Amino acid sequence: MNRHLSFESQQISLFEPLLTLQSAAVAPIFVESTHTARVNPLLDTDAFSEIALSGSAQQCLQLIAPILRQLSDDQKDRWLTLISPPQQITAQWLRGAGLNRERILVLRPSGLQSSQELACEALRLGCSHTVISWFNPLPRAAQARLVNAARVGMAHSLNIRQPYTI
Repeated sequence: MNRHLSFESQQISLFEPLLTLQSAAVAPIFVESTHTARVNPLLDTDAFSEIALSGSAQQCLQLIAPILRQLSDDQKDRWLTLISPPQQITAQWLRGAGLNRERILVLRPSGLQSSQELACEALRLGCSHTVISWFNPLPRAAQARLVNAARVGMAHSLNIRQPYTI
């Protein structure tokens, strides 16, 4: 599975070892996409990707919008699932960003369940082609649990890491 995303005139691969984007009109924004194989060769890169963002909240939202838009149009028979997205990612923001709302599930944990447990369950069930989480930091053991759940459900786990909550 090699998923490429278009970002204006550039091709972005979620599976490239390192990706840095800069916006000339505003303060620099850095996006880093890491292979789990570079961290731990036992983990499956088709099951997990991570994007690290830094910049203002608005810049980060502008960067992830085209990624989410393309993923929301992917594989019509399965969902794009967002686990505990930041507060700024509302139904109104999703509509305004042009996402296919008919193919997106937004899930938040209830009771004693953690966001990580919810992400693992969503991956394991196999009803989603991609489950996006916002864990920062994401310890290796937690990453390994996400990878294992993604393998079981034949899904992909994408973690968006930010130094702060947008």
